[in-house]
Amino acid sequence: MAYYRFLENENVTVSELVRSLSDDCQARVKERHVLAISDSSEINLQSHAGRLSLSGLGVVGNNTDVGFYIHPTLVLDGESGFPLGLSTVKLWSRDINHADKHERGYKNLPIEEKESYKWLASASESHKCFEAGRAKMVTHIGDRESDLFEEFATVPNKNNHLLIRACQDRRLLGQSQSLFDYLSQQPCEGTYIINLAADSRRKRIAREALLVVRCGRVEIQRPDKLSVFGYPPSVTVYAVEALEVQPPTGQEPIHWRLLTTHEVVCLEQALRMIQWYGWRWKIEQLFATLKKAGLNLEATQLESSIAIQRLTILALSVAVRTLQMVEGRDNTQLSAELTFCEKQQQCLSVIQTSVEGDTKKLQNPYPRGCLPWATWIIARLGGWSGYTSQRPPGMPTLVHGLRQFESIFLGWKLALGGLVYTP
Repeated sequence: MAYYRFLENENVTVSELVRSLSDDCQARVKERHVLAISDSSEINLQSHAGRLSLSGLGVVGNNTDVGFYIHPTLVLDGESGFPLGLSTVKLWSRDINHADKHERGYKNLPIEEKESYKWLASASESHKCFEAGRAKMVTHIGDRESDLFEEFATVPNKNNHLLIRACQDRRLLGQSQSLFDYLSQQPCEGTYIINLAADSRRKRIAREALLVVRCGRVEIQRPDKLSVFGYPPSVTVYAVEALEVQPPTGQEPIHWRLLTTHEVVCLEQALRMIQWYGWRWKIEQLFATLKKAGLNLEATQLESSIAIQRLTILALSVAVRTLQMVEGRDNTQLSAELTFCEKQQQCLSVIQTSVEGDTKKLQNPYPRGCLPWATWIIARLGGWSGYTSQRPPGMPTLVHGLRQFESIFLGWKLALGGLVYTP
């Protein structure tokens, strides 16, 4: 009951919950080069539309279903790719009578009046977190939806870079060729091999793919429609292309085009950009954990939109902790304090013996205080067998284990007199 009262409490604001996430992230970025990966996802509540208060909700992807959108920024360590936290989260909803882009004259609106302003707003909010936390350098990463001239013209500076997957075949200043044609004609810097997993949605078979890499410095011309908004005539960026050579018959070749403000003049630098962009899939893992693969947020029984939005921020925090455990379950160099506070680690120490078995194979093999040590205990609480010969614990197991642990931790604190019950 206290949990529901908390989520329904009007004094608990979404902005305060987001600030708490940002503060946690801020504490971990000092002197690091961090990757700030932003993306959007919908929270679809159509299956509950009959019992929900629709105030604060709108339509989502298909312009029929009810729900709202989230746009978090997941922060990774630039060297290892380890998740450090969330620097900001944006939530919004579209009007129930949402007009299409043509009716709204969307193309001619200033960026501040477009939904795509979320990319610039997230970078601005994240900057506060990184500046306060004294991050050494930031690279903002986005998919093709974030290929915006306005972003390249306003976000980068000495310590803030962009790495974006190109969507538009843009005009180049002083060139007769477009961006894609120019890039395809650059000399090959080298090749590399990747192992592709099968993807039934894309009808892609598993295979080993050989990719050729090209790069070049380009000056992108300002779109004509933006001339009235005071943006510079052009922006200078580096472009990277990775194209699969001789894909199997019937298979679309892997083809990535990236734009970045980092200097890229050789194969090593190009491969670094490709690796950083490849880590963008971790925010997809975050969304998967938030939904049916883990927390199943969209099945909530809460009835007010603001309570569900508060729950979403709390669930994002749990999803980040789960991602940290998955990423760090074998790395004994990572401290448990990245995911668990000192009190939680004390509780984990107390319950460790209750999840260990009698044989050596079922003893926690990791040094106390490292993240794999804590993850092993959480996994056991989630139903994992504990045998290293079997598959390591995945996100559903760790989510279940975290739920179990939070209940145990609450009782443990009550027993110590650390909490006061209020009826």
